[in-house]
Amino acid sequence: MKIQFNRFLTRSLLTAALTGAASMAAAATMEVYKSPTCGCCAKWVDHMRDNGFTVNIHDIGNDEARAEAGILPELGSCHTALVNGYAIEGHVPADDIKQLLKERPRAVGLSAPGMPHGSPGMETGRVDSYNVLLIRKPGDKRSATEIYNRYGPGKSGAAEKTSENSTTDSVLRLK
Repeated sequence: MKIQFNRFLTRSLLTAALTGAASMAAAATMEVYKSPTCGCCAKWVDHMRDNGFTVNIHDIGNDEARAEAGILPELGSCHTALVNGYAIEGHVPADDIKQLLKERPRAVGLSAPGMPHGSPGMETGRVDSYNVLLIRKPGDKRSATEIYNRYGPGKSGAAEKTSENSTTDSVLRLK
């Protein structure tokens, strides 16, 4: 009887610890810098909150936050978020951010350059293919970015990490 209780107690404590760790990751607080008039940014914030993030909004634009985070203008979008030491630029899906926070790579953060249709906050009825890019820290010997995930028609939505420089493909939409 005592052995069964100890097993039950051990399982219960382990379950509680794992559940607590998972909820701590999901309960990360992010600071979002955006324009007060941007509707798609507000929808993206709703997506973050729906996925367990606590969000503090700063309606002052995002140019300064983007520059301070070290994100190049060609990787830019309409809002910048800061969470647990990483910068998130644009309409990056919550699952990619959660994966980033779990993996903790040596990186500036993630970007979904431009404003791709079909991304969180940009549900317009049209769905474009787009890449979420991992932005490396300055001085990294590899390329400045790599594809962290691919989305859109014919894309898996699962992480398809490569070492190729994908900035050109994603930035073409900005021009």
